[in-house]
Amino acid sequence: MSWAGTHQSAIHALGGGTPRATDPMRRKRFDTLDAGAGASGFPASALPPLVCLSHLRWNFVWQRPQHVMGRLAKSHRVLFVEEPIACDEAEPRLDVHDVPGGVRVVVPRLPRGCSGEAADAAQRRLFGDYFAAAGVREPVLWYYTPMALGFSAHWAARLVVYDCMDELSAFRGAPAALLDRETELLARADVVFTGGHSLHEAKRERHANVHAFPSSVDVAHFAAARDDLDEPEDQADLPHPRLGFHGVIDERIDLDLLDELAFRHPDWQFVMIGPIVKIDTATLPHRDNLHWLGPRTYDELPAYLAGWDVALMPFALNEATRFISPTKTPEYLAGGRPVVSTPIRDVVRGYGDSGVVRIAATAAEFGAAIATALDELAADTGAVRARADAAIAGMSWDDTAARMLDCLREAARSRPPPGDAHRIAAVQTFARPRAPGFDYLIVGAGFAGAVLAERLAVGLGKRVLVTDRRPHIGGNAFDHHDDAGLLVHRYGPHIFHTNSDAVLAYLSRFTKWRDYEHRVLASVDGKLVPVPINLTTLNTLYDLDLTPDTAAAFLASRALPIAEPRNAEEMVLSQVGRELYEKFFKGYTTKQWGTSPARLDRSVTARVPARTGTDDRYFLDRHQCMPLHGYTRMFENLLDHPNIRLMLNTDFEDIRHELRYGHLIYTGPVDAFFGYRFGQLPYRSLRFEHETLDREWLQPVAVVNHPSPEVQYTRITEYKHLTGQQHRRTSITREYPSATGDPYYPVPRPENAALYERYRALADRRHDVTFVGRLATYRYYNMDQVVAQALATYHRIEQMETGRVLAGVAG
Repeated sequence: MSWAGTHQSAIHALGGGTPRATDPMRRKRFDTLDAGAGASGFPASALPPLVCLSHLRWNFVWQRPQHVMGRLAKSHRVLFVEEPIACDEAEPRLDVHDVPGGVRVVVPRLPRGCSGEAADAAQRRLFGDYFAAAGVREPVLWYYTPMALGFSAHWAARLVVYDCMDELSAFRGAPAALLDRETELLARADVVFTGGHSLHEAKRERHANVHAFPSSVDVAHFAAARDDLDEPEDQADLPHPRLGFHGVIDERIDLDLLDELAFRHPDWQFVMIGPIVKIDTATLPHRDNLHWLGPRTYDELPAYLAGWDVALMPFALNEATRFISPTKTPEYLAGGRPVVSTPIRDVVRGYGDSGVVRIAATAAEFGAAIATALDELAADTGAVRARADAAIAGMSWDDTAARMLDCLREAARSRPPPGDAHRIAAVQTFARPRAPGFDYLIVGAGFAGAVLAERLAVGLGKRVLVTDRRPHIGGNAFDHHDDAGLLVHRYGPHIFHTNSDAVLAYLSRFTKWRDYEHRVLASVDGKLVPVPINLTTLNTLYDLDLTPDTAAAFLASRALPIAEPRNAEEMVLSQVGRELYEKFFKGYTTKQWGTSPARLDRSVTARVPARTGTDDRYFLDRHQCMPLHGYTRMFENLLDHPNIRLMLNTDFEDIRHELRYGHLIYTGPVDAFFGYRFGQLPYRSLRFEHETLDREWLQPVAVVNHPSPEVQYTRITEYKHLTGQQHRRTSITREYPSATGDPYYPVPRPENAALYERYRALADRRHDVTFVGRLATYRYYNMDQVVAQALATYHRIEQMETGRVLAGVAG
């Protein structure tokens, strides 16, 4: 019945109430909102009622709808319509109640099992009767969810507002029809608001009147956290430092990151406040220093925030977070707390240079950023708070709501007549291609292309053509038997590892697995020692007898005091010091990237941490295995379907204007697709030297790194370790990094990221093309991440297909 409402419980019922009015500017600003309104579209004597249709419940987490509607209720009669609730009564009814501040909340209660068109019909009848009795005529319709069009599309409206606070179609459990309904809503809307700048960029090509209103803050409410507040009982006994988060805990939270942080820093206390929705609570990580306190009311949040040292935003980087503009960022800052966040685009854009919000992508970076924030807070709390104040200067929900109302007045003055072209243009979300010979053309037969081909053919019955410029399937994961009969990887070793049960389960349909845990040695000072650096590495290299505790002290004594590493070199120096940096990292990284580590982003070396135990596994993922019969066999099984056709050894540029298809999925280089309009995106390539040796084994593990600058190659791979194959001979590969050749690794430098953003802007405007995979998004992904991205892309396509958007385009 309700895809969002079923996950939302009334938080105030758990021990709190409706938020108090704490902003001193609130009454002053809104007492004057209707002054002169008659000249701006709304008669001052008869302001229209405002009907808000929301996917969020009023008494759930206090978010944008409550902040905006609570303020607009000062000048308008506001009806807040929630999604329906199932009940055991035989007849549908409306539950109507007033909340402090002047908002009237209206909740349809429908008989259990009433859904789809029956639910829409019941709500049409209920609201028809209610509006007639309540005298609601031609209201301003303010939509937070396009799904409400199912029962409200026929309502006569003074104005239609679409306040797109999130990309709801990317959220888990979103209805299949949502994208279709959004297209309809965009065609009806007089004005569109977006919850952030990234979302604004995504919507501005679909409507002529789109305005970005990023998340704001009630400063006075959260500034109370700077005072000496009474500690909540469930937090009072936790030792410091405390690191906290408040908000909805769902698929947008990176649980693996939290778990690793808590593991790495057992003396830090991680406090998580908020309702847990759409994820199984059994999947939550549990450690002695990780505390799940559940939901709290808006009024209670400052008291919790007052007891935190650093505030966290550990968001996963996935489709659900691509466009978010978290409200908690300015809330944390208003409370005077430094913030550490994963690289959410709107957070980086809005606060990355603030000096009080640090961006970290990995657990190692996150931990380093938190440590820096703690040090700065201890050194000068006043300076931290001053930077926080500067970051949110001028922000106010009062100002946001007032400027929104200004946009409505302007829209009322210039409202076009029914059927005006700017509305009709928004109906079509895809450019209309030629009549298709195939439903989908997929460029690239690697993981992204093969997974999408299989899903579209099997899941939706679509006709799919897969092309690849290489003469084989499998992309860089292609393996084959060489002349000696040994299974080898043509493009270097590919070791499968993942923490995703879903990805493993999906691929397990097409292969059986061989258990394999990857270990890597490095040739240093004439010895073979484990990498990442661990206790064994240190004891072997220095002929010591360290323990985990003394190893940590040993590394700390050598680490350079660099509080905020700026590049890959400083990242390593801050962890292990100069000697180990010279032995393990400098030469290898310089060869790999063709430049000094000091000129590379710190993320390059953050991926290889130092450890103080004896665990010598290269990866720590829960699932580590190899396809039993090789990757190519797995790809053959993926693509074995009568609806899938292959066109190999074919460059897309040679046939892009010759084929007929409905929609293009492109996994190749995004700069090549646009004819290198802004120049080429820099990549590092590899040259592979394959050799079969007349001996059973060459080395004790599959991969041995050679970091010395005196050796031209970076590593040697011996494949029998990976495959488990028994053979009297062995095959190896030496890897030589190169500036020319096939693109393998995007070069992580700020200017390259900026160049890609220009191409991404072009890609976002191409609604007839879906860009997916490493090359199309200029980002290095592990194999499991590419599979996850492809499955998420299929899910979005499935929603559109179910909503008959693409079917209409192809017609």
